[in-house]
Amino acid sequence: MTPIENLIREQLTQILADLPPDGESTPDSMAGASSEDGAEGLDGAERGTPRGHDSAQAIFPNGGRSEVASTGNWPEPLAPEAFQGVAGELVRAIEPHSEADPAALLAQFLVAFGNVIGRQSYFTAEADRHYTNLFVALVGQTSKGRKGVSLGHIRKTCSAVDEEWDTNRVMSGLSTGEGLIWAVRDEIWEQVPVKEKGHIRYERALTDEGERDKRLLVVEPEFARVLQVIERERNTLSAIVRQAWDTGNLRVLTKKQAARSTEAHISLIGHITKDELRRLLTDTAAGNGFANRFLWVCVRRSKVLPEGGTLTAKDLEPVVEKLQAAAAFAGRVEEMERDDQARAIWHQVYEALSEGKPGMLGAVTSRAEAQTMRLAIIYALLDCSAVVEAKHLLAALAVWQYCENSARFIFGDALGDATADEILRELRQRPGGMSRNDIREHFNRNKHSADIGRALGVLQEYGLADVIRKCEREDQKRPTERWFAVTTVRG
Repeated sequence: MTPIENLIREQLTQILADLPPDGESTPDSMAGASSEDGAEGLDGAERGTPRGHDSAQAIFPNGGRSEVASTGNWPEPLAPEAFQGVAGELVRAIEPHSEADPAALLAQFLVAFGNVIGRQSYFTAEADRHYTNLFVALVGQTSKGRKGVSLGHIRKTCSAVDEEWDTNRVMSGLSTGEGLIWAVRDEIWEQVPVKEKGHIRYERALTDEGERDKRLLVVEPEFARVLQVIERERNTLSAIVRQAWDTGNLRVLTKKQAARSTEAHISLIGHITKDELRRLLTDTAAGNGFANRFLWVCVRRSKVLPEGGTLTAKDLEPVVEKLQAAAAFAGRVEEMERDDQARAIWHQVYEALSEGKPGMLGAVTSRAEAQTMRLAIIYALLDCSAVVEAKHLLAALAVWQYCENSARFIFGDALGDATADEILRELRQRPGGMSRNDIREHFNRNKHSADIGRALGVLQEYGLADVIRKCEREDQKRPTERWFAVTTVRG
């Protein structure tokens, strides 16, 4: 059981049980929390404001046990709370007509809508403003995960909300940080020579009008190529992508005049297979914070439709009208806050969200609090609410939990330490354990003993390996070490 699952199971149940029943309205209540009265979700269950124990069970099936953590199974489906409001209506409308995973439809819609509405609404955490721009990577077991199909439906819907955005502000082809800046550049003013009466003087002149629309959705169907690019020496893409998520103020330090961008609103969608991701995401990308700015979402084909679907534009008209209203509303909202019910829930889950985890899993999920609140304000704006209510926070938590479980499935207990990961793989193949000499032989004695000692210490610290020390002879001065893989990993 993960810490956040444990907290929500034990404490959120009581908080939600104390909420007023449906129909009662108080200034801080969740009036109107049902996305649609009597509406059914993807699993056929009624969707409304979560209440009591049922809500905790919905977000965390199996009584809060994390199957992903213990068995490495595919993540459990998104909890019903994730399909709250208009986002849920859209996914339910598309899902019967598409082979795409509902998680792919939902995640890409939240990213796309968060970009459509631009850099206006935000949530403040300490001194940092968090806007509605998100990065998501859809991760399939194979290239047949229907990742691209899912995006087509989302773009078509968002185009009906803002056609100019779809035509001009959705791009692909990340290769350099400078290229990304150029797509959202500010005006460029330079000192240009002016000849006057035989003399040359310099004056400041506008040489490029820049890009007035600072929204940009970058779509990378071959995200593996991006991971390869960021590893190239002197490539600035990783640093600029991180700046785009953090502040939207982009620049590179060069001797020559270079383009820069202020208040850019950049979102990113990438598609990749699990094997490619495991192979190409290096410990550098994980360690420098590139990876933890992404939501990692496991997706797979949901069904087989030989004839395709029969979804029409008319079928989506009611949803599109609501999205148009939500986009217009978002343009009038600036700073957002949580209401009392959402604040109570946040206090209960914050410690678990902010608690670090070991290895690659910890490296790629270490921005849980910020990611959750960015999701929550998008859900709120979709409901035309300037305040994050409990239902919006629960929806965001459900999405985040799926992303964390996806990351756990993708990366397992990999540590991002090549030596430690290799030793752990070998220990698991040897139930009888390995001595230090066995480990050195495994590396053909090409690995320094200090490096092996450090890696063993890391494995022991994270509860992945343990050692038995004993003297095998009476005259033995130093005990022999035998290392074993720990079968039950600490959660």
